[in-house]
Formats: sequence, structure tokens, C-alpha cells
Amino acid sequence: MYAMRRWSARHSSILKTLYHQLENLLVKLYPRFEKIGIQKIEKPLMFIEKPTKSFFFDSQSCGQCTLGSTGMSCPMNCPKTIRNGPCGGVRANGKCEVKPEMDCVWVVAWEGTQHLKPEERAIQIVQPMLDWRLKGKSAWLRAAEQKVRELRS
Repeated sequence: MYAMRRWSARHSSILKTLYHQLENLLVKLYPRFEKIGIQKIEKPLMFIEKPTKSFFFDSQSCGQCTLGSTGMSCPMNCPKTIRNGPCGGVRANGKCEVKPEMDCVWVVAWEGTQHLKPEERAIQIVQPMLDWRLKGKSAWLRAAEQKVRELRS
């Protein structure tokens, strides 16, 4: 998993493009999802989302994905689950203070953002606190819902 997590950060540009295509597809399908019922769609969608994101990003399925702004590095892999930048305990060699054998998730995130276009580098945007009630829910569906709301208003 760890090697794949590093690979994903190195290939963040390609993965972000694929994610945008998926998001656009989900936005187009969203009216159908509403007719069926969003709750009925979430479980089958998570059947695809969870293993995919787990494989590529070692995603923790928090339901509030920030991969697009963190260089395709899941901040929830931080042993301290810090969502907004390194804790200050990053070692001089870029390793985690809690797990010295692991690269700091935020060092990997910074490296991942360097592969993105300058206008896509959103790592400095402060992320809201994690809503633990959304853990295990579809972040893909939530992102599509947010985009649909923006388009409707």
C-alpha cells in the first residue's frame, strides 16, 4: 500500500484528471440518482469507491476527501489525522515523528502538488474539521452533490 501511495503522489496530475472526469460523470448522473434515492446509490457506489481509493491512496474513507488539494495524498494517513499541514514534528529527513519509517503524509502531499498545474495547487486552502459522522460515506457522491448545488444556484 505504501508504495502505491507514493506512486499516486508522483502521478497526481493524471489521477486528478481522471478524478475530474469521474466527477463530471457523477454530476451528469446525479438527477437519476435523485430519482432512485441518494441513500440507495451510496452503498453500491462505495463498493467501487472504497477499494479504488484504498488501493491508490490508502484512503481512510473519511467521506470528506481532500485528495485533489493534497497532491493525491490522503491526509488521514497521518498518525495524528491532521488535515491541514504537517504537525511540526516532521523530522529533518521528511519522516514522520510518530512513525519514523514513514514519510510524512504532508511531505508527500507537497511533492504531489508539484506535479499539478499551478492553478490546481490548493494545498494552502485550510480544510474544515473532519465530520466523523461521514466516515464510510461516499466522498464522490458528496462532491457531485456539491457541484450540482453550485450549478443549480
